[in-house]
Amino acid sequence: MFRPMRRGGQAMTEAECIDLLRRERRAALALTGDEGWPYALPINYCYLEEEKTICFHCAKEGHKLDAIRRDPRVCLTVWNAGEQRGDWSYHVDSVIVFGEAAIVADPARKEALARRFGAKYIPTQAELDGEIAHALARCEIVEIAIRHMTGKHVHEK
Repeated sequence: MFRPMRRGGQAMTEAECIDLLRRERRAALALTGDEGWPYALPINYCYLEEEKTICFHCAKEGHKLDAIRRDPRVCLTVWNAGEQRGDWSYHVDSVIVFGEAAIVADPARKEALARRFGAKYIPTQAELDGEIAHALARCEIVEIAIRHMTGKHVHEK
């Protein structure tokens, strides 16, 4: 169902992929948008290692949720800033995740995931509690069940 990586010598291990997903803060989420047009957008996300899922939050309505309801298959790409090692070129790592997105309906799970997501971005428990109290009712939490994941070490030269 999923293509093998063409340049397998650059493949990251599963542990390296997971480490990148844990560390990075932004991703590009790709969906099938209106009339089949590709729709990709930047999001904040949280990798949930035990569940092998990724979650993010969004407004209660809009293009993103319409696309997920129409076709839950998504692709998420995460990459690091890269680093120079001795010359002008960069060494960059990236992970591509294919999965199925679902809007979390259970209120207890929604809050639990919102707290795990918020813990990645919000510096204190008090601020997290305040954000949850203020915004949880006005947002949706989406969870992506990972079906396939690959990572790649690239030397951009």
